[in-house]
Amino acid sequence: MKKSKKETRLAIKMCICLIYLVAITFLSIYSYQLYQERYKAISWSEVENTNHYTYIDIQKMSEKFAYYKEKNIGIHYVNDQENSGLWHTYLLAINEDDYEKYKEIIDYTYGRIESKPEPIRVYGYPAITNDELKELAIKNINKFVVPENEVIITSENYEQYLTNSYLDTTLNKTNFRDVLLYGSFCLLIIIILLLLLTIINRDGIVDNVNKNIKNNRKKIKKGDNRGEYYGISRNNTKRI
Repeated sequence: MKKSKKETRLAIKMCICLIYLVAITFLSIYSYQLYQERYKAISWSEVENTNHYTYIDIQKMSEKFAYYKEKNIGIHYVNDQENSGLWHTYLLAINEDDYEKYKEIIDYTYGRIESKPEPIRVYGYPAITNDELKELAIKNINKFVVPENEVIITSENYEQYLTNSYLDTTLNKTNFRDVLLYGSFCLLIIIILLLLLTIINRDGIVDNVNKNIKNNRKKIKKGDNRGEYYGISRNNTKRI
């Protein structure tokens, strides 16, 4: 009987561990996919929505042409260059307290220094350009783009050349995916701890399940005995 009880307990323990392992595998894959979607940076040219974490490699950068005083955010033009040699102009929002980080590239852009600095990769999230910012961008673009490459930007062709959004390096977003990611990660940690406790026999779940099984067996046995007794009584009654 003792051997049978040990085998039953071991079987329960293995089943619970298997359930934990399946849950851990699922949550690990799910959490990784959420992380990739939320935090894996993609090139600005590949952006499809404002949830994408993206980057631009800055080769040239203007002084700010727009400034939001209440947030201390400046809007700048920036250039990046494809491997093919094509240049693209975009808008970039930075915290003006970080100006020194970009000063060397800005100085090179305006010819204040001769040595070309290394490109700076900046990360952030796309933000939709409002009408006020579009007007300022159209008004000041010719101060940044060199004359031989100058294109007349209007409200009609704005999105063709400057897109409908800008890269905001100050945007700290928390969305539903973040909640799911943190929730799944916490659940993953809890299940791993439960698995370890089960392995070292410190988890009461195995004992509780084992106890419930024993109690159910006792109830079934009692039910069977009662059935036999009452059945005999009824049969005897019928015979009488």
